[in-house]
Amino acid sequence: MHRIVVKLGTNVIMRPDGKVALGLLCGLVEQIAALRDQGLEVLVVSSGAIGLGVERLGLSSRPTVVAQVQACAAIGQSRLMALYGDAFDRLNCPIAQVLLTEDDFRDPVRYANLRATLDALLTLGVIPIVNENDTVSTAELDRPAEDTQQERSERIFGDNDKLSALLMKHINADMLVLLSDVDGLYDRDPSDPGAKVLRLVGSIDDRILALAQGSNGRGRGGMTSKLESARIALRAGKQVVIANGRTPQVLERIVDGEALGTRFSPALQEAAR
Repeated sequence: MHRIVVKLGTNVIMRPDGKVALGLLCGLVEQIAALRDQGLEVLVVSSGAIGLGVERLGLSSRPTVVAQVQACAAIGQSRLMALYGDAFDRLNCPIAQVLLTEDDFRDPVRYANLRATLDALLTLGVIPIVNENDTVSTAELDRPAEDTQQERSERIFGDNDKLSALLMKHINADMLVLLSDVDGLYDRDPSDPGAKVLRLVGSIDDRILALAQGSNGRGRGGMTSKLESARIALRAGKQVVIANGRTPQVLERIVDGEALGTRFSPALQEAAR
């Protein structure tokens, strides 16, 4: 394994009370730095900017007006990078901020520049911290809840789950790790006492999609979003792991091959054929 993408969800960055989960975040930073020191190139896709902006402004909940959400993103993004900067600096790891919109993938020139910049950063040992540029991009912020599947599929990305899958595909990473506050994909409603985490999945069909249950709270993505991202990765012949970011040493254990969370592997598709 040479290059991985790690996506940190809002429910990993933030505590239930809306404050920063500082201890957890610093622990994940230490794991990312350790993987880098082992020779891996690590790219981080991080949510949390809007939540940090809401917290900084003392709002009781996320605004519903798009311009106000964008304002929260602008305030929170600087705070998010300050948190990462302080944590990684202590470990002597340089970082870089990369904010993207859909046009960065649609326009061939912009995409070529993006790819060249990310390759250069990773070669130099820098850890890119990537987020959707919510301050200027409204494609997802004002998305109606009743959007159809076709309308969703026409977007290049609309949340950081899909963004991380597209980055993994286009920078030729070996694995995508999606960290949230769930242990993985369950075989039934997680509230059922008999529910179990599916450890290995080879393909994502209607049966697997039916196991997804709504959104995950403060973040825009939910299990459905993660499964859609995993499908992008599987089609590119890449591995994806959905796991709980609160699991001790979760990243190092996943990279070592331990059975944590739900692993989506294209090798299972090949075996089935």
